[in-house]
Amino acid sequence: MIEDKNQPRTSISQLGEFGLIEHLTKNFGVSHTSTIKGIGDDAAVLDFKNKKTIVSTDLLIEGVHFDLSYMPLKHLGYKAVVVNVSDIFAMNANPTQITVSVAVSNRFPLEALDELFSGINLAAKEYNVDVIGGDTTSSQKGLIISITAIGEAEDHEIVYRNGAKPNDLLVVTGDLGAAYMGLQVLEREKQVFQVNPNNQPDLDPYTYIIERQLKPEARKDIRTLLFALEIKPTSMIDISDGLSSEIMHLCKQSNVGCNLFEEKLPLDPSFINVCEEFNIDSTTVAINGGEDYELLFTISMNDFDKIKGNPNFTVIGHMTENSEGIHLITRANTKIELKARGWNALSE
Repeated sequence: MIEDKNQPRTSISQLGEFGLIEHLTKNFGVSHTSTIKGIGDDAAVLDFKNKKTIVSTDLLIEGVHFDLSYMPLKHLGYKAVVVNVSDIFAMNANPTQITVSVAVSNRFPLEALDELFSGINLAAKEYNVDVIGGDTTSSQKGLIISITAIGEAEDHEIVYRNGAKPNDLLVVTGDLGAAYMGLQVLEREKQVFQVNPNNQPDLDPYTYIIERQLKPEARKDIRTLLFALEIKPTSMIDISDGLSSEIMHLCKQSNVGCNLFEEKLPLDPSFINVCEEFNIDSTTVAINGGEDYELLFTISMNDFDKIKGNPNFTVIGHMTENSEGIHLITRANTKIELKARGWNALSE
């Protein structure tokens, strides 16, 4: 899509901080009874009565977590909400509110922030969360977004990372690796564009994997589905940094080992095709790629019949005694020690 160079630009300084906040938040309503007071005071007021409150925060920084040369601002706003509510779903809880803080440089006009917040608003409606506050400030480097997600659950519903036992089954939702390969396609096309700005990429063959990168969805359906199946996972985590990293988190917290089976990894056909195009091993990407925002959890062996044949779930391994270590069992039945090679925000 060719960018319109004549779009209107309204300087943020014309509104001032409080005028900007009023402008950006005028479309946010309140839908939860737990939201006593949202935007408009010194702090929000929430009332969860007898339920437990779950809180998670994520920070997204331009040049580290996203590249605006191919990430539309509306998609970025949507994704910023998704990555936060995914953490709440990973606790087997229900997200109810978020706060949104942004720092922007003077290269962003008001219209750009309108796009960002339209994506935030769309996600807030999709995941039924109230936007109850936040902050705005200036930035010397670019765009920074910080979202805090708040959720609720009964005490007996909450699932932690530390409950897995030896012989528990390791289960994942959806498919793996597509978000990473979507990023590779976008990075490749960016490089082509830098060499030849008149070149317009044909991204139709990559629709699924690019959508998994630019507009992921958190698995809000899984909590309801597990409840209907009368299954409570013994441990759970969302896949943001890569499958291998998340497995190691579960194993460390639960003091267990794991056998992960390569042949069981759920891979989308379009993902496999693009891996072949890039000459990249699909298994390597699937276990290390990250940003899938699927849920990874363990269940008792006794619950296997409840999920058997369910298209939402794939059993990809089982937990072992801690002394056995953490391994990938290849298709050739070779046992390889699993390493955490997923996303590391502090890597140099």
